[in-house]
Formats: sequence, structure tokens, C-alpha cells
Amino acid sequence: MRQLIKHAIIMTAVFAFTACNGGKNAGKADEDPYLWLEDIEGDRALEWVREQNRISDEAFKSDPLYAELETRFEDVFNDRERIAYPDITGDYVYNLWQDEKNERGLWRRMPLHDYLNGSDTWEIMLDLDRLSAEENRMWVFHGASWLGPENRYCLLTLSDGGKDESVVREFDAVTKSFVEDGFFVGESKGSVAWIDSDNILVATDYGEGTMTSSGYPAIAKLWKRGADPATAETVASTDTTNMGIFLNDSYEAGTQYTFINEMKGFYEKKLSLYTPEGLQFIDIPADAENYGMFGPCLLIYLQSDWTIDDMTYKRGTVVSFDLKSYLNGIVKVRTVYEPGERSSFESLISTKESVILASLDNVVSKLTRYKFDGETWSGEEIAIPEFGTVSLISSDNMSDRWFFSFSNPVTPSTLYSGDGTDIRAIKKQKDYFNTTDLVVDQNEAVSKDGTVIPYFIVHKKDLAKNGKNPTLIYGYGGFNISELPVYSSVRGIGWMERGGVYVIANIRGGGEFGPAWHKAALKEKRQNAYDDFFAVAEEIIREKISSPEYMGAFGWSNGGLLAGVALTQRPDLYNAVVIGAPLLDMKRYSKLLAGASWMDEYGDPDKPEDWKYISKYSPYQNISSGKKYPEPLFITSTKDDRVHPGHARKMAAKMLEMGHPLYYHETIEGGHGAASTNRQEAEMWALMYTYLNRKLMHD
Repeated sequence: MRQLIKHAIIMTAVFAFTACNGGKNAGKADEDPYLWLEDIEGDRALEWVREQNRISDEAFKSDPLYAELETRFEDVFNDRERIAYPDITGDYVYNLWQDEKNERGLWRRMPLHDYLNGSDTWEIMLDLDRLSAEENRMWVFHGASWLGPENRYCLLTLSDGGKDESVVREFDAVTKSFVEDGFFVGESKGSVAWIDSDNILVATDYGEGTMTSSGYPAIAKLWKRGADPATAETVASTDTTNMGIFLNDSYEAGTQYTFINEMKGFYEKKLSLYTPEGLQFIDIPADAENYGMFGPCLLIYLQSDWTIDDMTYKRGTVVSFDLKSYLNGIVKVRTVYEPGERSSFESLISTKESVILASLDNVVSKLTRYKFDGETWSGEEIAIPEFGTVSLISSDNMSDRWFFSFSNPVTPSTLYSGDGTDIRAIKKQKDYFNTTDLVVDQNEAVSKDGTVIPYFIVHKKDLAKNGKNPTLIYGYGGFNISELPVYSSVRGIGWMERGGVYVIANIRGGGEFGPAWHKAALKEKRQNAYDDFFAVAEEIIREKISSPEYMGAFGWSNGGLLAGVALTQRPDLYNAVVIGAPLLDMKRYSKLLAGASWMDEYGDPDKPEDWKYISKYSPYQNISSGKKYPEPLFITSTKDDRVHPGHARKMAAKMLEMGHPLYYHETIEGGHGAASTNRQEAEMWALMYTYLNRKLMHD
């Protein structure tokens, strides 16, 4: 699958720099009595974690429902008939497969032609379980970057225990082995990019003074095959107060493009192209999101208006930027997609002949194929089912082959294949839970400032409006990420099949209505996202669908912060709150792991003018001994090197000392997702849904 530039930047940007000892980030001990819980692997901290895990395990794992859910979840995750999603690379599709016999996974491939014709015969490239046993590591597959056009060699990324921090090793797809004396990058939060078969760019930790305050590489060097990396030439650098240097590459129409992104902040970057003569600055808006190459054109999603040559391209527009012409002194910008009032761009993939673009119309997916005649883009809408969500899976820039899936909360995913002229269904995922009596509606709530907030609600057809329906409301509201109605076997089995109502709140801060929707909850406007979430809950109560005794809130990561705010600001609305992998101490978040890189989203707590508004919602600072709170469940991971587990640990410890009961679950491995294997994932979700059923499913 084409490695989109946006994903390389954003996904790397949310990765965090692991500090196994929180000491260098710690303030004075008298400032916070729970700082010792920031010592991730400290004996005292882990002893506290094990005790809290014991309490939660005793509370839920003896429940017959837990055993039932764990078994069903693991059966789903290990189902040999589930869709093996394809990643097109040359004439092959690649896939990572995990099941009960292959917990770490088999990285495998088969010819594209065979895959399209329903073959189930795979060639094993790498057995992660065998490798883990041989090397005494807990290897988790994190992807491969291929050298085109042959696609024989790749830079393979592996993580020990599911952390974002990874190693990079050169792999030969013909011999199915690591290249002897090949490129190797030690464990880091850096990135790599191909230049040619004997040269790569590497941004990594080169020692003292080479990492930024956000924990990312501040320099990139040119590594030559066989040479000592210690003598490698520095080709790019940034100030250590900036976010960092990030690399990515793309092989397109016979040309290898290698890009360097110097990120000053999460939404401000300087893009350059590596050339043998040096770096060539690409003069595009600093906040634009880059979606890779189509022929000689860079595809760009604008986050603000861009005026060039007396032409203004509005924010939310996708444009093509002719890189070849630009390098010859001519600027050519063309509009690919322009949103309407209630529509927005979501994602895209490119083939040899076209760009496939997914957009949202009032948070419902649309799919369009765009072609370019050298001057103008023209689009043709692709027919898809009327109500649901498109996920673009993979594409091939050497042909016109591509894949996408479609689902909604009551319709399992169907995988489709396109070849430029034909769209056909390849495989449909089986029904893992009973959807017979379930329906999906889209409704609206009105937030505190009058903004209309859409939300999806999944419920039984014969829903009684008596205020007694167990209801779980999920939200995220940050980083320009849209929350869409998709099928989830876990949610269906653990909640909806049992009579639970599920709500997706499309609050501000996300990308559901483009950049303006995101920016409406940035920094000092952050409270808007929380008010939107509360407005949805209040609308559910007003409609007599549920009531606080039967209502729960759930969020993960930035959504975990949302759930923490829901707990502290509106405890009257909920009887259960799941706070997953959360940010909670917003006074110190910028000092923990990658927190400094998110200051463009939240603000800088060390600036009095920013702390003035952050302090009003920061959950850790706003928990009170004088309030009554619902009994929450915290979920985090010791190996989460993206959001520091100290957030959840400290908040839980502070609440317990104040006398507030709670449950706490921390897995030892699993990274930001809190699980690395199917078994770990089944255990985590079983515990969470046992908690929710017990708290909200009243007899």
C-alpha cells in the first residue's frame, strides 16, 4: 500500500519518546506527591500497578460474563475466515496474520492475481513468533518501506512489546531473510527513507543533543551501505525546541522521491525534497497535509486558505502541486476536490491512472474517482451502499488496482476491489453478533454555544423511551480525526447485542466537517469539544432514551482526556466512565514523553495565559474530595510510549486517597493500544465490557 505522507508524519508525530525513568522530566517532589508513579518501570510504581490490577481482576474476572466475552472475543480475533486485508506491493499482496497459533503473527504474501481469485495459499515471509523466541524479544510488526520498482528489499520496522519505539532492519523478499550486514537502525522513535539501493536517510537518536524536547530526532543523516554510520553526513537538522525531523519516500513513475519534513510543531512544518545537490525547499503552506505523489504531482490537503498567482484555494480543498514544474521554476496548482458546507475530505489513495478520494457528506462516506488530463481534474462518483463508512485499504501506483472496504455499525465489512473500470466485492466478513433487531440513526444535539452537533445512535428497533436504556457514548474530538460509524464485533458482542445503546458523538476538534471543525476546539476553544459531548448526553436524556443511572462515557487517548473531563465536569450525567490511555495531568503533559509535540493542539501549560484555560478542564487538577463521582475504569499500558501511563496512575492514586472508588487495569505490554496479541486484546475488552454491563445493565 502506498505510504501516504500525511500518515508518515501524523502517525510518527503521535509516537512518543520512551523515558523508562521519569526522573529527567520530573519537577520538584513537593509539587506533586504522585510524581513517583511517573517512574514507568520503577519497583514502587509497578508494585502499586500490580495491586490495582489484582483488585480489578478479582472484581471482574470471576464474573461468568467475563469468561463468556473473553472466549467470544478471542474466537473472533482468531477466526480463520476473517478478511485478510491486502497491502499491494508490486505483483504481490502482503498481510500480517495473527491467530491462536501465531500470536505475534505471520508476515506473508501471495500473487495479486491469486488473491483476487480467492486463493488461500500464502508464502510465509517472516514468522514473528519464531523470531521472538530466537531473539528473546516480543516482536510486533510495524510495517515495511519498499525500494521500488523491484520491491525486493524493504526496511522492516519491528517493535519490542508493541511500543512505538522500534528497530529497522533491511529485509530481502527473495531469500525471505534479513540482509547480512544490511542496513540496521537501533531502537528509536526515528524514521528512515530510501534514496537508492545503497543509500538511505536516517533520523534517529545520535546521542546527546540530537533529540528535541518532544523526544524526536533533531537531525537526519545520509547512510551509505557498508560505511560507518558514525561518520555519516548530516543532511538536515532542526532546533531542539522544535518537534523534530521526519522522513518518508515514494517511488512514482520511474522517480524516487525522498522527503524531509522539519516540523516546528504538530501543525507547522517545512517540507524539502532530497536531491544529490542538496535539499530543495517546497514552498507550500506550512500547515498543509501531504498525501503523497500522483505522477509528478504532490497531493495536498489545505488547512487554511492559500493564495498564489492571484488565485485563492479555500481551506478544506485538496489540490495537486506539480513538483517537476516547480523544480523548473514554474508553479502549477490545480483543484482536485473542494468541499461544500456540510462535506469534507477524509482520505485518498492513488493508482497509476487515478486518485480515489473518500469524502464525508454530513459524516456519511462518499467515494469519487478523479482523473487528470494535465490541466484539469474531473471526478466520477463511485456507487457504494447508501449509509456507512468507506475505508481505503491499498492501491498500486504501477497499475490501476486498488481496494476499499465498506461497513456500518450493523453491517460487517465488505472488501471491494477496483481496477479502473470495474468494482467488485471480494469478501464479506461474517456476522459476529446478532444485528437482526438493530438500527442506526443519525440525530443532532445543540451545544452550549448553539452549534449543531451530529451523532449516530445504534439501538434496538423497539427501543422504549423510558429513560432506562443502558447507553454508552463515545467521543474523541481532536487532531482533525473523524469518528465514523463502522462495524465492530467487540462492541456488538460486548454491548449492543445485549441491549446496550451505542452513541458516536461527532464533536468539534475532529475532522468531520473539515479544518474549521477541528480548529473550533483548539487551545483556548477546547471546552467546546467537551460541551458538545455533554450536549449529546443531555439530548439522549431529553429524548428519554436513557438517564444518568444508565449512561456511560468512553474515550481513548485524546478521547481518554475527554472521558476524564466528563468524569470531573459532569459526574451527574454518567454512572460509568472508561478512561483509556488518557492524558489527564495537563499541567505536566508537555513534559511527559511526546507531550511537547501536542502543544499546538492544547497549548503550553508553562505559559500563564495558556494555563489559565487549560487549568479549567485538566482532570488531574480538578478532581475534588468534596464531589461524588461515578466509579471509573482506567485502562493503560506500561509499554505505552505515546501517552505516559503516569497520567492514569496519578489520577487513580489521587482519587483513591480522596476516598473515591475506582477500577484500574494496566497491561505490561501492548503500547498505546494496550494489547499486542489477540489474547491480550480479548482480555482487555472483556474486562471493559464486563465493567460496563455491571454498571449500566440494571435488572
